[in-house]
Amino acid sequence: MLSKQDQLTELVRKLETKNHVFATDPLLITERLQDEQATPLQKIHRRAERIDSNGNLAGTLNKIDGRIKGIILIMSIAWCVSGFLGLFALLQSNVVNFFYVLVCLLGFHTLMLAGWLIFTIINRGSQSPSIITSFISPKTLIRGKDDVTQAAVELYDEQLQHTGMRWYLSRFSHQLWLATLTGMLFAIIFLLIVRQYSFSWESTLLSDQALMTLTHWLGWLPSLVGFNVPDAEAVVQSRLVTDVMPLSIARQWASLLVGSLLMYGIVPRAIAWAFCAVMFKRKKMKLDLNLPYYQKIISFWQRKVVDKDDFVEKVQPVAPKAKVTQGDKLVALLEYKHHDPTWYHAAGEPFISTVPEDFGILDDREDMDRMLQYLENHNVQVLVGIHAKALPDRGTMRKLDKLATHAKQGVIVQLLQDTDDLEEDNSARRQQWQTALAERNIGLVS
Repeated sequence: MLSKQDQLTELVRKLETKNHVFATDPLLITERLQDEQATPLQKIHRRAERIDSNGNLAGTLNKIDGRIKGIILIMSIAWCVSGFLGLFALLQSNVVNFFYVLVCLLGFHTLMLAGWLIFTIINRGSQSPSIITSFISPKTLIRGKDDVTQAAVELYDEQLQHTGMRWYLSRFSHQLWLATLTGMLFAIIFLLIVRQYSFSWESTLLSDQALMTLTHWLGWLPSLVGFNVPDAEAVVQSRLVTDVMPLSIARQWASLLVGSLLMYGIVPRAIAWAFCAVMFKRKKMKLDLNLPYYQKIISFWQRKVVDKDDFVEKVQPVAPKAKVTQGDKLVALLEYKHHDPTWYHAAGEPFISTVPEDFGILDDREDMDRMLQYLENHNVQVLVGIHAKALPDRGTMRKLDKLATHAKQGVIVQLLQDTDDLEEDNSARRQQWQTALAERNIGLVS
């Protein structure tokens, strides 16, 4: 998953694109961060933290994360208890068939571990299994109809679809198996302490020599770490035992049982868990600063560069005053709606005395293509209305360049303010527009 800081930053992005009202104004925070010295990623993180000044967004993310971890902990404890009780029920008899108990302990576990290994090799780079991701989906853990909760749930769902999550889910699966095997280990140690067992084996097809060889192979790995292995005499004496056997032989079989559970069960599963943890860390999601949302913020911060040591005041470029022609007119809004349908009257008499053709809103590529096609076939002057809070970023200026190229009588720009924003000081933003329009010799309605 994303880191805590990245999650908060992405949540702010999702909410801001949905026009959510934050505890602190994002525009104000963005402008204040412009002169701070830090990398773009650090400033993006600081911006998200300051926008969430009341901690509401971080609290929602922590609530989801806490519930997910709580579910994992509860399931691990339940699996550990089930392993303990399962083995406790299996070892109720005083005379135990060693190989039968060993198969019950490790048979299904070994098949599942081998199946996971094969599946991992075959399905490299595949996404997380949909059944598991739906099981741990935040939608089942937290419910709420407010914007913050819905956006946080959406963010977690997107992370669950990332290819790196398959390692997180595999690690979770290995953790449950480790909990089960640990419960079995506790049960074996407890029962061997409080009860005395006799171990036997029986077989219709296998001879004593075959069982000696099998026991030798089985005990090779546990013997490397100090566990006792039954010798040939112990194997022969353990066939078809129905009564109490010598304590020394019973301890050899008990040691091999514990060693086999540890070396063939817990250790391989722990290695698989550690491997998945390392792969998950390597495949961990990172914040994509190439998204247009982040690029617009970063470009705004990089637009104003001041060297305090040798700063020399320069005259700020000023856009030329808009010159309204006497020909046909076309008006259009760029990406933003406006409450006043006659917003273009500020451009002067030709726009007041006549009703110009209103193209509407230029929002996407299709709108831009239709506008350019219209300008190819009509001799008009274009008045573009732009919200005063909009940034003269690269994408916006590219659109104005295209309009200026195709408009036969030129393009002029008018910055628009909502009635609620009239008291705000937009002088810095207006100067940015003055500079950008002056470079292109595009007129600005004063």
